[in-house]
Amino acid sequence: MLNKIQSRYTNESSSNCNLSCGSNLDYLKITPGESILDLGCGRGNETIQAALLTGPEGRAIGLDITQAMIDTAFINAKETGVTNAAFLLGDIENLPFDPSVFDAVMSNCVINHAKSKEKVYQEIFRVLKCGGRFIISDAVTKEALPPEVKRDPEAWAQCFGGAITEKEYLEGILAAGFIHIDVLKRREYLKNGYDFISLTIKAVKEVK
Repeated sequence: MLNKIQSRYTNESSSNCNLSCGSNLDYLKITPGESILDLGCGRGNETIQAALLTGPEGRAIGLDITQAMIDTAFINAKETGVTNAAFLLGDIENLPFDPSVFDAVMSNCVINHAKSKEKVYQEIFRVLKCGGRFIISDAVTKEALPPEVKRDPEAWAQCFGGAITEKEYLEGILAAGFIHIDVLKRREYLKNGYDFISLTIKAVKEVK
């Protein structure tokens, strides 16, 4: 699965195609001085925009599993003159950060690639500060995909085979520790003959 995903995004690292479900920066409402984490940052465009919004006193870090994307993101940041954006190679199921260091986490159409979505949300919960929030867009299904699709590495790489049902997805967020989920945007569509849903969701790590 992983090799197929990395191969796809290595090939797309030098293209201009849109890899996301849509920008979440407006929903995130970044304020100066904040620390932002972008999961599956790709070519780094939204990480760079987040860095500009958080200003010189803040920072934005992009994480991606594909080295070619990280290399391209560094080049794009340098070309735009942004100095408070950084990019790391890493796995969204095992984030290489200390607990409670980010004010916000964002991600576009990436978590469906992960084997354990619940583990990803546990990691997001861990690295968020109390009161921190996430805005994430992702693809889910109405009904569970058949086993032959779930076993197909190519289907996983195409934001298809790894998708789980909307119910499973939202339950995984709650199980990670988030108390309330807001569905900000919901769009239903057909993908390869299956009923899919594009969700943009927000949750906050409640202050203890």
